[in-house]
Amino acid sequence: MNGTPTLVNDVMTRRVVALKRGAAFKDIVKAMREWRVSALPVLDDAGHVVGVVSEADLLPKEEYREGDVGRYGQVQNLAEVRKADAVTAAELMTAPAVTVAPDATLAHAARVMARHKVKRLPVAGPDGVLKGIVSRSDLLKVFLRDDRAIAEEVRSEVVERIFGTHTETIRVGVQDGVVTLAGRVHQTALIPLATRLSRAVAGVVDVRCALIGAPRHPDLDPDLPGA
Repeated sequence: MNGTPTLVNDVMTRRVVALKRGAAFKDIVKAMREWRVSALPVLDDAGHVVGVVSEADLLPKEEYREGDVGRYGQVQNLAEVRKADAVTAAELMTAPAVTVAPDATLAHAARVMARHKVKRLPVAGPDGVLKGIVSRSDLLKVFLRDDRAIAEEVRSEVVERIFGTHTETIRVGVQDGVVTLAGRVHQTALIPLATRLSRAVAGVVDVRCALIGAPRHPDLDPDLPGA
């Protein structure tokens, strides 16, 4: 696993622009434009993440500019109507903030993003202090891993661990992140496990398994049909 990005800490951006609770509306827009981001974490005076301001939090200011949303609209979109009158980060932010720990796996971070429909997550330590930011593009960095490194890990961490060190009959190939396992093994019941663990190796896009059982010896066991 040498140098392989597997945790949020491996891929996150450590230099982060953040907002104080009292940051003004226009300053927030300027910061997003300057840093080319669509969301910014909001911190308290101790550096704890207390919320996130995104472009979606800012848009009600324009959407309800005319002030006439109708009685039904006020009931249905009460939170957005309130944000249309907001002028500071504390009033605009979505809270509590959805965060992820530095030692979380990339898969966990991806699930959190999908569940909450966000493009990036503040990374916070156990004390809630901001450590960095991880984005969707950061999570995809793992797929830039070299094919040779993937093949070496699959052989040493999967094939040899499952089938033992005498695995000369097993071939491991990797092309554009797609792993191919081919050859003969004595314990065919372990083939699904080898496939599953190979798929879990960082940077693997897919696994094509062509492993088969060892050839039969009808002369040693006459009850078995010939190969």
